[in-house]
Amino acid sequence: MFQLQSDLRSAIQIAATFCYINPNRYESPSISLLRTPNRLTPLHATAVERIAEKPPICTADELHYVSIHNSDWRLALWRYKPPPQAPPRNHPLLLLSGVGTNAIGYDLAPGSSFARHMSSQGFDTWILEFRGAGLSAKVASKEVKQPISLPSGQMDPTPKKKEDDVFSSKNPLNPNSDSSAESKVSSAEETKKMVESDQSQLLMTFTETFKHFSERLSNLIKEGSPEALQNSTLATQIRDLSQRLVDMIEEGQRSVSPPFTDLLDRFSSTIENLQTQIDLLGKYNWDFDHYLEEDVPAAMEYIRRQCKPKDDKLLAIGHSMGGILLYAILARNVCGGRDSKLAAIVTLGASLDYTTSKSSLKLLLPLADPAQALSVPAVPLGALLAAAYPLASHPPYVMSWLNRLITAQDMMQPELMEKFVMNNFCTVPAKLLLQLTTAFQEGGLRDRSGTFFYKDHINKIDTPVLAIAGDRDIICPPEAVYETIKLVPKHLAMYKVYGEPTGPHYAHYDLVGGRLAPEQLYPCIIDFLTIHDST
Repeated sequence: MFQLQSDLRSAIQIAATFCYINPNRYESPSISLLRTPNRLTPLHATAVERIAEKPPICTADELHYVSIHNSDWRLALWRYKPPPQAPPRNHPLLLLSGVGTNAIGYDLAPGSSFARHMSSQGFDTWILEFRGAGLSAKVASKEVKQPISLPSGQMDPTPKKKEDDVFSSKNPLNPNSDSSAESKVSSAEETKKMVESDQSQLLMTFTETFKHFSERLSNLIKEGSPEALQNSTLATQIRDLSQRLVDMIEEGQRSVSPPFTDLLDRFSSTIENLQTQIDLLGKYNWDFDHYLEEDVPAAMEYIRRQCKPKDDKLLAIGHSMGGILLYAILARNVCGGRDSKLAAIVTLGASLDYTTSKSSLKLLLPLADPAQALSVPAVPLGALLAAAYPLASHPPYVMSWLNRLITAQDMMQPELMEKFVMNNFCTVPAKLLLQLTTAFQEGGLRDRSGTFFYKDHINKIDTPVLAIAGDRDIICPPEAVYETIKLVPKHLAMYKVYGEPTGPHYAHYDLVGGRLAPEQLYPCIIDFLTIHDST
């Protein structure tokens, strides 16, 4: 039994240790930096399919799904096919959206659809919904994970006597029994042995349960960012709960059967609490680099297979984080000496470095402390905005400042604004926000290891870039957009700021769905893409 207690203690300590394992601890920073670009090797889709019957929310012509290699995620791709009368194009067009948003922002309504407008100009247009957004979904793995629980047959450790024992010759309640002291002692020893046996069996169950739990925790930590978890509140909670389990086992060694039953109940409750913590960590366990290294490459490969461009390249437009991803793809590939497979890109309100601007996203800076950030594994952005919207759109307008984050005055119809806020946003992992906050630190955005600075490689890219800013964009102000585009080789760079001193003005989302964007901004994008559409 003492050996079982020792094994259980080891299992618990291993589980707590997983919170501190750093797989890069055996590598020097220089080696890590050299290996970083290789992670962007294109991933092959393990399974792809086109959905025959789309859900009503999907207003695209087609809905496709692509599965990521070694992942449970199936990414949704909304496709808009060009009409027969549209001019022929050589490259398909990929649209990437901002943090915590889905495809609806690019296709808000028939008369306000960026995606539909681009397809009408001949571009075979695709919108990628990243993992956790929109119609993208996590499929159940083949291995069914049963809840951690104790076998029902072991819930009562008190030994049960057979009915025949009541009339046994050794039962002191039986008139015919032998009630000698020797018989009583023998019966007591038998009972003690049975109790110890059942308690031993329970401890074995404890050990196996916690070993199983430790394996699950280990896999989650290895998939994520050990550095971010190192000092997190979540890690502290896991260690505290683990210690509570150790204390319970030690207490159980000193207990008789009734207290041991109470111990079992407390153990089950603690395990359930611990499971909740880990399940939440696992569900929102991704960051910016997961999008960069897995989601976007899988989508690009799938689109190339479907459309078969002669030079095997795509055109791409990214709004906000989508534009940051496009910059990061170019930086990673040029550093690794690889072709980005992008013929040209357009960024809308995006930058790799926000340090010189007064961006409102500096509100995210408190998340730079991993302990503070990971005490909340995910931020329900969609639910928060939906709850706040009535306060921003109706008297006394106590949260009207939220509107300015999205659109300038008179640039969106109220009903479209409401649809955008109520349907376009989703839950965001804290780990994703945590990595994006590095764009506000010296050197700009970096990878999850903190050793690769994307901005440092933009001056070597060979892909044409059009960077567009809005004059009233307080999320990514013009000075932030310029901070990145100025690094692109001059013969490949174009920079435009939309908005006039006396109006109209362009805020963050107006670059995509503003009322005047189709006549003022879209033509510039189409002209740029047309120039670089040749093969």
